[in-house]
Amino acid sequence: MPRDDGGMSVPARGRLATLRLTAADVRGAAWSLVSTAAGLGLAIWVVPGVEVTNPWSLVLAALAVAVGDALLRPVLRGVARRSGVVGALVSGVVAQVAVAWAALTYLPGFRSGTWTDVLAVLVIAAVLMALGRWVVGASDNEYVIGDLLRRARRQAGVPRGAAAGAAAERPAGLLVVLLDGVARPTLDYALQAGLAPTLARWLGDGTHHLTTWWARVPATTPASTVGLLHGSTEHVPAFRWWSRALGRLVVTNRPADAAVVEARTSDGAGLLAGGGVAVSTMFSGDAATSLLVMSRAREGLGPGQMFVHFFASPFVLVRAVVVALGELLKELYQGWQQAVRGVEPRVSRLGWYPVLRAVTNVVLRDLNTTLVAEQLVRGAPVVCVDLVDYDEIAHHAGPLRPESLRALEGLDRVVGLWEQVAAVAPRRYDVVVLSDHGQSLGPTFEQVTGRSFLDEVRRLMALDPPVDGARADDDGRARDGAAPARGEGRRRATAPDSEAWGPANTALNALRPGQPDAQAGRMLVGPDRSERRADAAPALLELPEVAVVGSGNLGMVWFPREPRRLTGDEVRARWPALLPGLVANPAVGVVVERGPRGEVRAHGQGGSRDLLTGEVVGADPLASFGSRAAADLVRVAGLEDAGDLVLVSSVDEVGMVHAFEGLVGSHGGLGGAQNQAVLLHPAHLAVPDDELEDVDGTPMLVGAEAVHRRLVAWLTDLGVRPPVAEDAPGRGSGA
Repeated sequence: MPRDDGGMSVPARGRLATLRLTAADVRGAAWSLVSTAAGLGLAIWVVPGVEVTNPWSLVLAALAVAVGDALLRPVLRGVARRSGVVGALVSGVVAQVAVAWAALTYLPGFRSGTWTDVLAVLVIAAVLMALGRWVVGASDNEYVIGDLLRRARRQAGVPRGAAAGAAAERPAGLLVVLLDGVARPTLDYALQAGLAPTLARWLGDGTHHLTTWWARVPATTPASTVGLLHGSTEHVPAFRWWSRALGRLVVTNRPADAAVVEARTSDGAGLLAGGGVAVSTMFSGDAATSLLVMSRAREGLGPGQMFVHFFASPFVLVRAVVVALGELLKELYQGWQQAVRGVEPRVSRLGWYPVLRAVTNVVLRDLNTTLVAEQLVRGAPVVCVDLVDYDEIAHHAGPLRPESLRALEGLDRVVGLWEQVAAVAPRRYDVVVLSDHGQSLGPTFEQVTGRSFLDEVRRLMALDPPVDGARADDDGRARDGAAPARGEGRRRATAPDSEAWGPANTALNALRPGQPDAQAGRMLVGPDRSERRADAAPALLELPEVAVVGSGNLGMVWFPREPRRLTGDEVRARWPALLPGLVANPAVGVVVERGPRGEVRAHGQGGSRDLLTGEVVGADPLASFGSRAAADLVRVAGLEDAGDLVLVSSVDEVGMVHAFEGLVGSHGGLGGAQNQAVLLHPAHLAVPDDELEDVDGTPMLVGAEAVHRRLVAWLTDLGVRPPVAEDAPGRGSGA
């Protein structure tokens, strides 16, 4: 469809000339006017520096705020187009304060003080309006994009609740919503508990089908999202890993490293190629427009004008910041309650995590809600958004704990709001909801063994004193760590989970001035624990003898001073106690090593298994991991940057695992629900039987590559992208 330079389809732009005022528009405008006036009145009553002498002046002030917003929005878009997201933020906030100050200063019936009094009125009014909507049961997120929704209805020329004309009159589009970390069993519980009424309605009406897909090892966000968006996962062996080629740790929540992974994977024909939009994803999917995308953060957060609606709408940004403070306090209370009630397993929920939860579950959620809604109104052919809210809480509280499931309730409301926007958008959007992996519960490796994964490896290598171990800590930096006393692991404050830092890190890195691209992520850790530039003189570089990394309950060990991967026999010859000690550890389920002739063998406490031939000696170490375990471990052990040793934690009869990092809810390896990802798709978009594989008796798509191919096929079926020639080279076979 032809499009103008603002991203809106030409037919949609043409409808702007024939806007119709509906009863729904009048009701919406009246409700907005009344709620704004009431909020301002209560706020003025609270703030001593501002007074009102005539109640009708409040209505006039609310009207002035609305008119000022409408008149300034085009100007702010122009400013943001030239100055980027920072310009959108600064100009939007200044505009809100200026309009409110002018209204309270020059309109009759007011006596105002300083601009700080006006700012206080804005903050208090935003809080009171949010509380008011909560009391009457209105959607707080609908308030965030209420004017966008009304604009979409006017453009479509339909009243509230009605469809936007015949389906044939609108071209097709696809909205792909990633619910980060949501396992299929977890979603089933949420549906039964009434926490996902939007998705339950779709299933009840028969418009959508719910199925499961298998997230292969490594079941991590970077592996799954690069597979879903670009069709290949061969360059991602974990969440973080040691690269012999680069001589350093690669951590995918660093924009520079995410960009490297995407450059190695992308062929230009990703899921979002051809005019698509990526919102808050780790990789771009070759989208034409990237908003808050990690791999493109060095280029900025995206076109500044796309953020104007959120930053410049009266009370929206202020409300988000204030409500985020409430979310922070709620997290502190819930974490304290876990400790008081003696809930086990648990980890500390202090440190940076409460701040991160507030940002992801309020500010980022509202921002994503706005950005996606605006792209739907503009008519983008395909939009993909990653919502990390649930994943972040579940890592620290537990996948099925009440606060985690409540996060799913909020995400369901957001999806329902996008459904309303899609109903009156210039395209006929189908909505696909899927997850990148699940999560599994369990005490950490450190809680089980009394020492960290790194310290256990050091002990077994008989490094006394330990001088040159390196690990990737929870904040993604390579460093050395001291072993805590037994049981201390649960009480220690943990850093924010690396994966959930994604969107927040995207913003921070993009806003950081003067960061040279060539230096991003180019640091090494030597035996003296000092950091050096990777382009320093070779004589100064000292690689660590061992690098130890945990990605959930998937652990990897490298010996970086060796130019190639060591075989199991070589590891035994140099450190005789290491392999037997790891196998005997109660928190370890499987240790995978490679032989000199390409053999791949998995060892457990009761026996071993050749993963290529299937030969078992003693007890099968994979018996408790399901039918996909052997294929998944062979594949991950064969990836270019996989560890010299690959470990998966033990799993008990109810699916409890042990993360090699400080998280009570984890994913990355095998065991529990972490590999059972969600795929909720429109009923008319079929999944052919010949694409399914049997996993423990259930047919499902296996691997993110398979889901990518199915999503691309649906785009082709919908006419959103042209068919791929039969003789075109294959992508991401998943072998």
